[in-house]
Amino acid sequence: MGKKIAVTGADGFIGSHLTEALVRAGHEVRAMTLYNSFNSDGWLDNCAPDVAGQFETISGDVRDLSTCMQAIQGCDMVFHLAALIAIPYSYAAPRSYVETNVIGTLNVLEAARANGSRMLHTSTSEVYGTAQSVPIHESHPLEAQSPYAASKVGADQMALSFHRSFDMDLFVCRPFNTYGPRQSARAVIPTIISQAIANNGHIQLGALTPTRDFNFVKDTVAGMIACIERAPAGSTINLGSDYEISIGELATEICKLVGVEPNVQLDPARVRPSGSEVERLWADNSRARELLNWTPGYGGVEGLRRGLSETIEWFTDPENLKLYKTGRYNV
Repeated sequence: MGKKIAVTGADGFIGSHLTEALVRAGHEVRAMTLYNSFNSDGWLDNCAPDVAGQFETISGDVRDLSTCMQAIQGCDMVFHLAALIAIPYSYAAPRSYVETNVIGTLNVLEAARANGSRMLHTSTSEVYGTAQSVPIHESHPLEAQSPYAASKVGADQMALSFHRSFDMDLFVCRPFNTYGPRQSARAVIPTIISQAIANNGHIQLGALTPTRDFNFVKDTVAGMIACIERAPAGSTINLGSDYEISIGELATEICKLVGVEPNVQLDPARVRPSGSEVERLWADNSRARELLNWTPGYGGVEGLRRGLSETIEWFTDPENLKLYKTGRYNV
């Protein structure tokens, strides 16, 4: 049966895809978007035609408790995705990350607890830091290497403390690097695609040797939805493809798909501060497979190529490019 579900951060990359999928699955969705003077609901302004107008929106800010209370009232389930996520900006504005990611999460927790809602709290693979063992299991130590990662560790622990202290029905969903249509042009895959096309394969990036486990957005969303009924309260669940690739190899792969000869160079301005670069992320997704009966549809090297091809196709559509102010992203 359909549930009444609140989604924070519904205007963002993953949140907009999740909102669409929940509507298509027959759920009644209340999408919480960030209030702004442009009267914009972010990516939901350009959502798929079959779901447009089929969900409720409420504008506000997770840093405001009263708005969170209003957004979550009467909802059976809360998907909490609202967060500041850009790692480079967290070096410049760490307090903003604490206020949004920790205090904002506390407000959502208070609202969900008061309403008796089941809650999915969205974490990130960045909380693990550079892998001490691979593939990374949920029991891996947490080692924040950026202010962003530290704020997410704090948010995760706040959420789990509400389960332990108040027996709140919640769980932590920990996606590894998600990519796909609508992702920020600042993220590594859109950056590589944009440069490969605009500069005929000449690409400037930060560190090229770190590895990542890239998860196509459809897989991330499918995993989140599978959690609704099946994720045990108090659990933490990785969502990843169980395949790692270095950033340099990723750039070469994208150039091949675009049809240009790769010429990848290190740009010192894009390198993270010393000690902050996460060198290796590779997900152990066995818990998601066992508990959620979830399998990534874009796993392995062939799955990554399919996901990258779909992403390239979306980013090269002129109508989609109009939605970005690409000049501001230094791509």
